[in-house]
Amino acid sequence: MTTLIINNKSIEFNGDEQMPLLWFLRDEAGLTGTKFGCGIAMCGACTVHLDGVPVRSCQATVASAAGKKITTIESVGETPTGKAVQLAWVNLDVVQCGYCQSGQIMSASALLAQKQNPTDADIDAAMSGNVCRCSTYVRIRAAIHQAANALSQETKG
Repeated sequence: MTTLIINNKSIEFNGDEQMPLLWFLRDEAGLTGTKFGCGIAMCGACTVHLDGVPVRSCQATVASAAGKKITTIESVGETPTGKAVQLAWVNLDVVQCGYCQSGQIMSASALLAQKQNPTDADIDAAMSGNVCRCSTYVRIRAAIHQAANALSQETKG
């Protein structure tokens, strides 16, 4: 029996611990916001947080996530950083097709949780490996800067 803490809820799993975390999230936990993109950790669509660190859930196993706090797109907006990122995404109309955006938001939220005032180079480094086939990279970078500014104003005010 494996216990996973997903979005602050404990879930028991009595199955193959080598199952990719992505498939557990989607098929067992019913959390379909995390997307399957490539299956080889190259596109970032499946990004979730394990103890605040962005990981590709298509390559992480259930066993590797046991005992760690798993955060998915379904609950990242409950944090001030995740909420600011999601609001910036809406304000700047970042999404085009939207398929990659849950992974993009998860990576951006992890970046801003670690670095409150990222440079363009910081953003590019943190977001590398998150592929957007619609090429909304300019809007993604602008949204990350907007979220960082909003968070900065929140801490000042």
